[in-house]
Amino acid sequence: MEIRALERTDLKNIHIINNKAETMRLWFEEPYESLDELTSLYDKHIHDNEERRFVIDIEGQFAGIVELMAIDYIHRTCEIQIVIMSQFSGQGYAQKALKKGVDYAFNTLNMHKVYLWVDVDNAPAVHIYKKLGFEIEGTIKEQFFAGGKYHDSYFMGILKSEYLKAK
Repeated sequence: MEIRALERTDLKNIHIINNKAETMRLWFEEPYESLDELTSLYDKHIHDNEERRFVIDIEGQFAGIVELMAIDYIHRTCEIQIVIMSQFSGQGYAQKALKKGVDYAFNTLNMHKVYLWVDVDNAPAVHIYKKLGFEIEGTIKEQFFAGGKYHDSYFMGILKSEYLKAK
């Protein structure tokens, strides 16, 4: 398994992810994005220094994405997001890919803190994040609206110093 930069040719796979309502609920995002809209967003953000998008590649197959978002070079923080395609879930790829994304944030971008938002009811994701050293820093009530209702969210983070100690 490796992660590599997202390419225009990967957009058809991103389109599949973005059109699964259940997956987008976990990202607190609206589903059903057109391929034209996705392509336009790709073109708009291709040179954006506030985002990095990586494909999770397993033996040449698109298995998901890891994204570093809201990269802040002053405070040296960023948000991380991950989606694994269902056929690859439960095989440890999410944890490995997330670790590679966090490594990139700390060791390449010199971030001080990596954080994420996760639905309090998404126990499998919370478990993976905790295994990598992320800590729950707070619970935000009714933070996101998805699937017709509001969801409480954990705000989780890890500092570079804590991450390096745990290695």
